[in-house]
Amino acid sequence: MKTIKPKDRLIVALDVPSPAEAKKWAKKLSPTVGFFKVGLELFTAGGPETVAGIRALGADVFLDLKFFDIPNTMAGALKSAAKLKPSLVNVHALAGPEALAKCAETLKQLKNPPKLLAVTILTSFSNEELKKTGVKHGSAKMVSHLCRMALDAGADGVVASPLETKKLRDEFGEKFLIVTPGVRPEWSAKNDQKRVATPREAIDDGADYIVVGRPILSSPNPLEAAKKVVEEIS
Repeated sequence: MKTIKPKDRLIVALDVPSPAEAKKWAKKLSPTVGFFKVGLELFTAGGPETVAGIRALGADVFLDLKFFDIPNTMAGALKSAAKLKPSLVNVHALAGPEALAKCAETLKQLKNPPKLLAVTILTSFSNEELKKTGVKHGSAKMVSHLCRMALDAGADGVVASPLETKKLRDEFGEKFLIVTPGVRPEWSAKNDQKRVATPREAIDDGADYIVVGRPILSSPNPLEAAKKVVEEIS
């Protein structure tokens, strides 16, 4: 297992509608949290300045935009994203091996590039939902297949649900990153996540980082909630 401080293993998802609200949360949680996720909603609202504002607080940023397009377009988007100096960026593994290899090679040519993650299967998917999209295999088999493809293409790691994390570690070893969304402390609601686990379970199964959003942001005492998650990781 890689040596990462417990505080830095927690990535708080700033799934909020405005840069001002995101900055407020980052300031409030920064005594305990050192890593924040900027996703589609927030980035669309605030753009690159949002990332810069969070980094100015001394925090790391996971730029969670899940690029999915033709290889050249994805590589160009990642090159632009890298200028914002996030620590982690991601693309959809389903874009295919050619696109993943192009993205990995593009980032490796940059100075101090972010780590490239490939999103496997979104945690909102159940096996029944996957079947409706035409995917015949269950989530576990698909995640394993996509992980192998992404690592072979040069990605630094994957985004995968807690239910697949242990299987991926057993199958592919320790020399890649696993970022795990769908993490829900026992004291929180699952919301729209289908494949979930507690912070302790996710870390024990091999996750390097866990992503937690609503259980912290919707808590009556968000800072205390973040502390409880970090303590559980520890």
